[in-house]
Parts: sequence; structure tokens; C-alpha cells
Amino acid sequence: QVQFVESGGGLVQAGGSLRLSCAASGTTLTMINMGWYRQAPGKQRDWVASISGSGVTNYADSVKGRFTISRDNAKNTVYLQMNSLKPEDTAVYYCNRPLGYAFPWGQGTQVTVSS
Repeated sequence: QVQFVESGGGLVQAGGSLRLSCAASGTTLTMINMGWYRQAPGKQRDWVASISGSGVTNYADSVKGRFTISRDNAKNTVYLQMNSLKPEDTAVYYCNRPLGYAFPWGQGTQVTVSS
């Protein structure tokens, strides 16, 4: 059974940084496209960033230049480095394959950015 465990969230002031991790079990992430998503209270889950099996990255306009997605295939883990955080980045962050190919969702990790 595939399971994602997200971690690294927390409370940070605007302008601060956090590094999220997504550890996978039950599947190998090697050569799998992966993404980070976030869901703010009362809103739908939105795509944030993705990384292909070959390492090509893409970002939502709202985070471009501030967030960096990366992967460590040896550790079966995907990361999201978040810099220059803004209050509007506050959300629960999840990792998964691209929508339409998603595995069961993990519990996510809460990121709260105070102004």
C-alpha cells in the first residue's frame, strides 16, 4: 500500500523559510512525476510545484522564484524548500503524483505564516 508522509511544516513569520519533506513507502519514486499541493481553509486543493522523473521542475506563478522542489531517489523522498514565505502561503501541504494519477493522500503538513 502506497503511503506518503509529509513533514517539516510549522509556524513561521513572513519572510521566513521552511523545508518540507515527503517520504514515500509502498512505491519507489524513481522516475515518477511528483508534485506538491496545498489546501487553505475553505478552499480547494491547489497545485504548487512538480518535478518529473528526469528532474524537470514547474511551479505555480504564485510561488515561482520562492519555492524549490527537489527529490532524493536514494531516500525515496521529495522536498519543497520554501523561502520568502507570505501569509497567503498558509495551508496544509501535501505531496502526490499528478492529479488523475494520485495515490491515496497523506495527512499533509500544516504551514502557517504570520504577518
